[in-house]
Amino acid sequence: MKTYTIASIPGDGIGKEVVPAALDVIATLGDDFKIEIDTFPWGCDYYLEHNSMMPEDGLRQLKHYDAIFLGAVGDPARVPDHISLWGLLIKIRRGFHQQINMRPARYFEGLHSPLIAPKDFDFVVVRENSEGEYSEVGGRMYDGEDEIAIQNNLFSKRATKAAMRYAFSLASERRSHLMSATKSNGMVYSMPFWDEVFQEMSDQYPSISTDSQHIDALAASFITRPESFDVLVASNLFGDILTDVGAALMGSIGIAPAANINIDGRYPSMFEPVHGSAPDIAGKGIANPIGQIWTAKLMLDHLGETTAAARILSAIEFVIKESIVTGDLGGKASTKEVTEAIKQHITDHR
Repeated sequence: MKTYTIASIPGDGIGKEVVPAALDVIATLGDDFKIEIDTFPWGCDYYLEHNSMMPEDGLRQLKHYDAIFLGAVGDPARVPDHISLWGLLIKIRRGFHQQINMRPARYFEGLHSPLIAPKDFDFVVVRENSEGEYSEVGGRMYDGEDEIAIQNNLFSKRATKAAMRYAFSLASERRSHLMSATKSNGMVYSMPFWDEVFQEMSDQYPSISTDSQHIDALAASFITRPESFDVLVASNLFGDILTDVGAALMGSIGIAPAANINIDGRYPSMFEPVHGSAPDIAGKGIANPIGQIWTAKLMLDHLGETTAAARILSAIEFVIKESIVTGDLGGKASTKEVTEAIKQHITDHR
């Protein structure tokens, strides 16, 4: 029997509720493989006690796991966001060279999408995850009215090609269409460079149809015709924005999953839902567990357990169709009730 070791970091807020829920779902899948979980209590509570979001040797502790399962990071009332995010989430992403952030969005029957007449949209955004607009190049100087803040974008051909190569490969497994998000009419250096690399990569994948669209028009198209997209590739900032729009199209950011992929396998990849820590509803038992559970599905796909992953997605489809959902999706179910319904569906369909 195959055994996988998983580092679980529930983090903050509702992460401490939905991570155990998702792990319960994984435990329901059966005996085809075994998951061994080690839980790490890192996050804002840890920071307030140790003045650090994770131990100094935290990356060393995580390095040999098969995957990292993260809940949510952040408690802005007690710890500034730039400390919590850069001290844990981004530290892991950068330290383990997780160059790809992959986020799917799709229509589920019974979904209360804000779209008037949602069609069967099903797309994946591949986001360059290591540099771009979120580089650490820049600084601040002077005081008062003379203060200056500089934030430099950084685009390397190596990282840009890696994201695009991953997106082309994914498109070849789906409907063979890839859209690139750009803004070359306003960003005169970085985006023309991005477009040139995209064209160079497109020439290597003649079987994949491609298109390129400016980010502002693309964001509008997400809302007016989401069913037209298959795979999209975008820079760090543009991908971040588009994936939140995708989550909104599904009716709630609470169901959106994400994967941070180390593409060469030297380090573990990390799986986290798109939603934040939601401290306003933490501890009330009403957090939507679907985002974390769908994230578990992505993790199992990454580990090669695609049959088990498909069973999780089928159970998610069932609870949404039957309206066994939390308040953010228009339902009345609790976190536990949604989780138990998903587990029961998996048990009934073994």
